[in-house]
Amino acid sequence: MPRMLDVSDEVRAEIGNEEADRLLAGDNAPGSYDCTSCRTPGDSENERTSTVLFIGDETAVLAFAHSTCLPSQVVQVTEEQLQGAVRSISGDTVDLDPDKVAPEQAVLGVTSGLVLIAGELHPALVVEPTAPIVRPGTTGAGDDFLPLLIEQGFMPLSELTEVPPVQHGWSVLLAMGQLHAVLQPSANGGQPVAWWQAHQPLQVTEGWRAAANKHQQVLMFAAPVGSIGRQPREDLLRDALDKAAANGQLVGAALPLAGT
Repeated sequence: MPRMLDVSDEVRAEIGNEEADRLLAGDNAPGSYDCTSCRTPGDSENERTSTVLFIGDETAVLAFAHSTCLPSQVVQVTEEQLQGAVRSISGDTVDLDPDKVAPEQAVLGVTSGLVLIAGELHPALVVEPTAPIVRPGTTGAGDDFLPLLIEQGFMPLSELTEVPPVQHGWSVLLAMGQLHAVLQPSANGGQPVAWWQAHQPLQVTEGWRAAANKHQQVLMFAAPVGSIGRQPREDLLRDALDKAAANGQLVGAALPLAGT
């Protein structure tokens, strides 16, 4: 079924006319998708949808966004941002080499909210992939998302009664009052690199921003796919966090604040 896709000239030039025509005909494009910009669901059969091509050093990944969020465009990113579980592009991607729909790809869904711990509100980010994360370089079933984070220094949490330890070298980047990225140490000791990056800065509430400035740190909690879900209110988000912790499916750390 034809899709309501916008394919810009620069995207068409990169992927070729044949691939672009297949997308427009609906052969290689998803009906529903999670917008690579605002993270909410979209439907390319019923609403204008932009094709966004992310190009790394060796890899190209096509993602989808509401046309009201992003125009169809080519975005240059680092290879690290495209590869593995740390990329945050879209769960509905097209593998352009070869021309096949890629297997289910993990997206790091990020939710912001205020979490009450020991009588004080703390700014928090809750990270949950959209699919199981396997260790880079391995194939097959399983979910290594939490073990990989624990190896990085994140602490398993059985309950949310105290602030988790600071994860030195990591940080949360706020700029102009918007959330831009979660940064991790560079493997070669250089400047920090993005572990997760918003391709369009995410709005946070005034209360969240004030709490972040007060504490100069943000709590990051992470759970496997299916543990938290999309929670529309902070009280429901807290309930989901408590349940994940009780089930041994939550890790966390305090990340210093970068920016304002």
